[in-house]
Amino acid sequence: MALENFKIIAGDQDSKVILHVPHSATFIPDELRQSILLSDQELQAELDEMTDTLTEAVALKAAELTDCKPWLFINNFSRLVIDPERFPDEREAMNAVGMGAVYQKTSIGTQLRNPDPLLEKQLLDAYFHPYAKAMSELVAQRFAALGEVTLIDVHSYRVNQHPNAINHGQVRPPICIGTDLFHTPEWLTKAAESAFSIIGENYLN
Repeated sequence: MALENFKIIAGDQDSKVILHVPHSATFIPDELRQSILLSDQELQAELDEMTDTLTEAVALKAAELTDCKPWLFINNFSRLVIDPERFPDEREAMNAVGMGAVYQKTSIGTQLRNPDPLLEKQLLDAYFHPYAKAMSELVAQRFAALGEVTLIDVHSYRVNQHPNAINHGQVRPPICIGTDLFHTPEWLTKAAESAFSIIGENYLN
């Protein structure tokens, strides 16, 4: 039986916030390590490049300091097993560089795994789809309870883009608020901009 690759930490019953930490872990089960072509040294270097280091600690500390504790949904496995934030089909733009839901390429474009549709399906069935289902169920439960949910992905990113990317030349500010025209209401964007402006004034100057 596959190990559970995520954990949910319950927050306060009246909290409308879910903090999602998808890329903080470095753990790869031994049986899945076997399909990765990199040496141990190369794999460690790739993990150093691709892991959003300490974002789980950031989310846990934020929850600790908040009066109304948010719910946390945390990926226990490295994104090199499956990336829960990529589409598992043709909708995913990163498929063009071999870094869809199941990575075939590394951050520098070398081969991470040999092409194997059966292995990819196994990884999706064992890890991606249960993860997505659990996240959907948590959102649905919190929405049913409170009528509103704010889902915040907790990420970090490099100053410079990886060589194997599709958005070279993208502006990469010290703090980036990721938004979506459909999912992110204007009031939330403005609130985030205001909060991070205060943080910048107090801590970054």
